[in-house]
Amino acid sequence: MAGPLQGLKVLDFTTLLPGPYATMLLADMGAEVLRIVSPSRPDLVDFFPPFVPGTKLSAASAYLGRNKRSMALNLKIPKAIEVVHRLLTDYDVVVEQFRPGVMAKLGLDYDSLGKVNPRIVYCSITGYGQTGPLRDRAGHDINYIARSGISSYTGKKSSGPSLVSMQMADVASGSNHAVIGILAAVFGRRQSGEGQFVDISMTDGMIAFNAMFGAAFLVDGREQKLEGNLLNGGSLYDYYETKDGRWMSCGPLEPQFFSNFCNALGRPDLIPGTVSPKNLAEVKEEVRAVFRTKTQAEWKAVFAATDACTEPVLALSEAFSDPLAVEREMVVDVPLPAGGTVRQLGCPIKFSSMKPEFRHAGATAGVDTQAVLKEAGYTDGEIGEMEAAGVFR
Repeated sequence: MAGPLQGLKVLDFTTLLPGPYATMLLADMGAEVLRIVSPSRPDLVDFFPPFVPGTKLSAASAYLGRNKRSMALNLKIPKAIEVVHRLLTDYDVVVEQFRPGVMAKLGLDYDSLGKVNPRIVYCSITGYGQTGPLRDRAGHDINYIARSGISSYTGKKSSGPSLVSMQMADVASGSNHAVIGILAAVFGRRQSGEGQFVDISMTDGMIAFNAMFGAAFLVDGREQKLEGNLLNGGSLYDYYETKDGRWMSCGPLEPQFFSNFCNALGRPDLIPGTVSPKNLAEVKEEVRAVFRTKTQAEWKAVFAATDACTEPVLALSEAFSDPLAVEREMVVDVPLPAGGTVRQLGCPIKFSSMKPEFRHAGATAGVDTQAVLKEAGYTDGEIGEMEAAGVFR
């Protein structure tokens, strides 16, 4: 069965990770996504190793370009802007990820394109948003997390704030909020008949991710500190090293899980409310000592039959081959444009009446330029003139 977004057409001007991941999710759910790529400034993701064997595609670009077509346009040439305008009449969504003002200089901002197609939903993803004192400032994932306040209480007292090894602000905040905003605006268009501008700031999203502790601060004004609450190491909720240098994740917060946890450790004496802020450090050291008596495999066997919110920290090789990931189809084989397949991460969104269709992995940038132009009604002669004018290079 066709994906739920079949018929939705997206022009994608994004590079790197936040925008491409968002448009990949839309494409996995059935949207028709056309990437507009620069013929002279390749996406850095295209050079990020490793490369898919037998191809010139990086694993990242083959993944993020999944289910998308690709068209090369030199947006500094007026004729290229005319091409975008012609395409736009048949598209529903534009996604871009430049600094504020860049698309306006090209004549491709929301105000300009809204005159061409008033129904367009236009989404901009930036680090700090379209307004405010930092709108023009460069940044990376670590900066957006830091300015959100989350870093101030994520980490250990002994070492300070800790890094997160996935791009939390880029993907969790930027990509996912972009998808939510786009689909909400598309739904709203069904009622109003008009498109609108969606302003996604990755820092805004990270600020909102403070959730419970941010809501608490706004009521009582108490700052969060490293290892200062139930979820950041200020309780037994933490990681514990095993005998073989591996780790277990332990989150037995509720009474029933805490009892099961203590019994599994052979420490039932800890159950009757004996852990308090005053003796937490001492008790945690005792728990660490217990975990160091067995290997991760041994602890995994102990907790397999115990409902105690305690699970092993898996390496990627283990996580991707785990029965959970296999059953949930989180690793899939995707056809390569030139034949063969490549293993990729699956789509995390599941529907009862359809499965994501992984039509093809990402291909060489600009590979669909000629086909897209002909579908838009351009003749061979017109395409040749644009080629000579440098529109595609």
